[in-house]
Amino acid sequence: MKVVITGSSGLIGNALVRSLAGDGHEVLKLVRRDPRGPDEASWDPSSRRLDSSLLAGADAVVNLAGAGIGDKRWSDDYKKLVLDSRIDATSTIVTTLTGLAADQRPAVLVNASAVGYYGETKEEAVDETGAPGEGFLVEVVQQWEDATRPAADAGVRVVTARSGIVLSAEGGALGKVLPLFKLGLGGKLGSGRQWMSWIALADEIAALRFLIDNNDVSGPVNLTAPEPVRNGEYTKAIGRAVHRPALAVVPPIALRAALGGFADEGVLVSQRVLPSKLEDAGFSFTYADVDSALAALL
Repeated sequence: MKVVITGSSGLIGNALVRSLAGDGHEVLKLVRRDPRGPDEASWDPSSRRLDSSLLAGADAVVNLAGAGIGDKRWSDDYKKLVLDSRIDATSTIVTTLTGLAADQRPAVLVNASAVGYYGETKEEAVDETGAPGEGFLVEVVQQWEDATRPAADAGVRVVTARSGIVLSAEGGALGKVLPLFKLGLGGKLGSGRQWMSWIALADEIAALRFLIDNNDVSGPVNLTAPEPVRNGEYTKAIGRAVHRPALAVVPPIALRAALGGFADEGVLVSQRVLPSKLEDAGFSFTYADVDSALAALL
């Protein structure tokens, strides 16, 4: 199988490349620099142009490109980058796919998305049938997913993978705070009552591969573990895993000062999201609860 991947330098993309290549699949990485080997090809998504021969004959495309949502404080310029980077990459891939002859098109496009679609869910558990919420991230996800529609209209199976918080000791939300927890300085964010929808990196990769292979699944799919957890419980679980107390509290005012709007839409928002479509399709999680996931990671 040949798979074309964008965003391969990120946490998820890098792990997906390793997984596929390790099983003998051919992987072509689209990169925004000069290629460093035969498994890479250069592209510039902001130009909205891509050599169609790079996608022709591939079995699948996995589009993970986009600026990190929580990498920087949310200024107006950074919010524009968050949105534009996703729309540019997705539109470039989709336009190129639909321009290919039908017998040359990849059978499936797995496009990154996010549980940010649901906004604030408070205590309500939601699955893929849930309505969109309100806020900047909701708008980003809606436009991001809408940009895939021409590919679906052209007959390509499209999956929008709405990922939750991906847990890995190598990076992401957990990797960034892990040094503090190892020093005994970790703790809950705000009240700690907000629900977190998370997934272990190993299950994220397994789910992406499941979506590539499973011809019966299309549309939005939540990539979250079946047992969401409150932030306070999550931080206690990290403390248990590293054998350190997790008693600190980061007040909302400090988070808003450091993160801007991302504080309210990213770390203080309560999102209780369930992976109904994945489970109904027969996907089995290796790490369904946060304690087993953190124990394996740490």
